[in-house]
Order: sequence, then C-alpha cells, then structure tokens
Amino acid sequence: MLKEERHTYIIKQINLHNKVLSSDLSIELNVSEDTIRRDLNELAESGKVLKVYGGALSKSFHYPFQQNDIYARESKKEIARKVIGLIQPGMVLLAGGGTSLIELARLMPENLHCTVFTVSPLVALELTERSGVDVILIGGHLSKNSHINTGALTISILADIKVDLCILGTNGLSLEEGVTDSDWEVVQVKKAMIKASQKLAMVSIAEKLNSVQKMKVCGLNAIHYLITDLDPADKMLQGYSKTLTVL
Repeated sequence: MLKEERHTYIIKQINLHNKVLSSDLSIELNVSEDTIRRDLNELAESGKVLKVYGGALSKSFHYPFQQNDIYARESKKEIARKVIGLIQPGMVLLAGGGTSLIELARLMPENLHCTVFTVSPLVALELTERSGVDVILIGGHLSKNSHINTGALTISILADIKVDLCILGTNGLSLEEGVTDSDWEVVQVKKAMIKASQKLAMVSIAEKLNSVQKMKVCGLNAIHYLITDLDPADKMLQGYSKTLTVL
C-alpha cells in the first residue's frame, strides 16, 4: 500500500472512531509500527490529526467548539433531529459524549423543558445555552482522549440515579457483537449509564454500522432505539430492525 493510501485509511479511521492506535494500524495495514509512527507524525505536521502517545486523535473531536469540520456533521445533525423527536417535556435524560451528542445539544429546542445528566463537560456547556434544560454534570476523572468523566466516582454517582432515556454514541455496532468500544474506562461508564436508564437510544452514523471494537458494552437486546442518518427502511438496517426500533 502506498503512503498516500495509508494516510487516507488512517484519516478515515480517525474520523469514524475519534482515535487510532499505532499497534492496531500496524496490523490492519501490514506495516511496521515505525512506519505508522512516521505516517502519524506527517499527518500531525500537516494539521490533519493530533498525535498522542501510542496513536492519534481527531482534531474535530478534540476541539469541537473551535472547528466546523466535524466529520459527517450533516449526518449527525439528522441523527440529532431524530433523537429530539423522542424527548418529551419533563423527561430526565442521560447523555454520553462525542460529536453526535454535541450536535444534539446544539439543536435542542429552546422551549423544551427537561433535565439532562451528562458525563461530558462539552455536552453540558452546549446545553447550558438552552434555558429550558436543567443540566447536571456528573463528575469524575476527565479522560483526555474521550473528553468524558470516568472512574469510580462517575460510576458511583450513576448508580444512584434513574433516568427515562439514555442517549449514547458508539464506536462499534454489529448484529453479532452488539455495542463495542476500544477504551476500558469508557466501557465501564457506558455500562453504568445503561443500568441507570429505563430505555437506551444508541446513535450512530451509517459508516460505523457493522464494525467491531475490542471491548463489549452491551448486546442488541439492551437497546430500545437505534438512531442513524439512514432512512429506517434502508437495507443496511434490516437486521437491526428485527430486534429493536430503528429511527
């Protein structure tokens, strides 16, 4: 594979999953980790990614307030509009992190009155712009990679609340493996969020469907709503619509 082809692949993976690991890319592309490190350094120097120890992060994910080049932003706005259709006045919600949830916070109607618990400081800051939303930020150790609060304190607080609807983004979703992720601390927080909720809505752009990460969050049977940027009748969603509500 030519260097330009590797760079294109790396950027796509970062856009989809917000981060990549050098070790994983080395296996996927069948090149040495030294080659991957050089690729990531070049991409970082050209301003396309943020180089971190062991891999790289998406710039649009890392600085969502300063940048307008969030990957698949129109698709995420469409997802946000669908999610808003699920929210009833007076509901108590629990929101995860990520750019799809940030787009949801930005599109929340001014006159929609509800309470939102969130583990994401970025989502919380966006929601504070809506006068009808009561925002409660759940504390903990702020992850430098995912920008959500994690750890024992976060999980302990989540164990003491019960919400109507949990809204989570995903890094991997498949019929066989369900919801998966690549960060152990994030997985534990997501599991605690699901336990704290009566219903679960998973949001995902179409490109993340049928992909699998290393660690399992939950099976499809835990999901009540799957919300994507696709038409619910799309063939790609047929398998999912047999076990959950697809929007």
